[in-house]
Amino acid sequence: MANYYDILGVDKKASKDDIKKAFRKLAHQYHPDKKGGNTDKFKEVNEAYTVLSDDDKRAQYDMYGQTFAGTNAGGQTGGWQDFGGFDFSQFTGANGFQGAEGFDLGDIFGQFFGGSRRAQAKRGRDISIDIELAFEDAIFGVEREIILNKVSVCGTCDGTGAKKGSEMTECKTCNGKGKIREMKKSIFGSFEMTRGCETCFGQGKVPKERCQTCSGAGILKKEEGIKIKIPAGIDNGEMIRLSGGGEAVRGGQSGDLYIKTHVKKHKVFRKEGNDLVMNLEVKLSDALLGADYDIHTLDGLSTLKIPEGANTGDILMIKGKGVPTDRGRSRGDILVHLRVSLPKKLSKSAREVVQKLREEGV
Repeated sequence: MANYYDILGVDKKASKDDIKKAFRKLAHQYHPDKKGGNTDKFKEVNEAYTVLSDDDKRAQYDMYGQTFAGTNAGGQTGGWQDFGGFDFSQFTGANGFQGAEGFDLGDIFGQFFGGSRRAQAKRGRDISIDIELAFEDAIFGVEREIILNKVSVCGTCDGTGAKKGSEMTECKTCNGKGKIREMKKSIFGSFEMTRGCETCFGQGKVPKERCQTCSGAGILKKEEGIKIKIPAGIDNGEMIRLSGGGEAVRGGQSGDLYIKTHVKKHKVFRKEGNDLVMNLEVKLSDALLGADYDIHTLDGLSTLKIPEGANTGDILMIKGKGVPTDRGRSRGDILVHLRVSLPKKLSKSAREVVQKLREEGV
């Protein structure tokens, strides 16, 4: 998917007003209710605006990219956004600006911009957790199982809210329609609004006998084990998104689970791209004459040949012992940075040898 800034056609340093103006223009162009509109483009633009218009989500996106943009599936936003690209949800709820009759300006302006308010699919809350990984697990990948205490689908009724074998009957609240029409008065006049039925969760039917485990809710808070597959070569601070691993909601889609990784430092190696890098102290005599050194790699013992005349700063390579790439079909290398260790004191015989080397111009 394209970069959110590119989708809106704005610079990364664009102000919130510039982002809003760009969104309004594109939302007007691609709105599905318009002739020649484009639903996919509209969703893409809406998702980009959802992230970039929110300071916290924008900061996360700038840091982690689309791996963790904080958006809901399908570009769903936290508030309500309709034709024209203006978010009228800011005038409801928290700000207390709903009018004397308690009307929702998002619903009202929806009548002006594209007709009736379009119901959005329900979606559960996203969850974010942190996990710590050993360096070796981050390099080779690992499967972890974590226990989360979260709202999940009831395992007894599979989310239906009904007792096993119980019949489903027509909801009396909405007469089986799954939605309720309401007339609301406002300073603009009377408006007819449609909302999902809260009794049957928009399904039009309710169980004759409720599930005893969840009391008919279809969801409940419980401990749940979730398996997480950590890919090979993951970096410290990288985010993993597990679709549907968040909290469940009756009659809708579960949210997502975001896992932030914290990789422990290794006492020898550090990761640079697909390579592992290490420093190696080499004795002066071994640097001059050459030698074989045993290196404890993450795969086991390997022999590194130090060539004659090696110097501090030289880089030697152990091929194929680095980070797995291309789904494990190939691997990076180990890069060994040499540091020639000079003795602080010389014995009499060693001094004589060095003196002789000096006389020979070495």
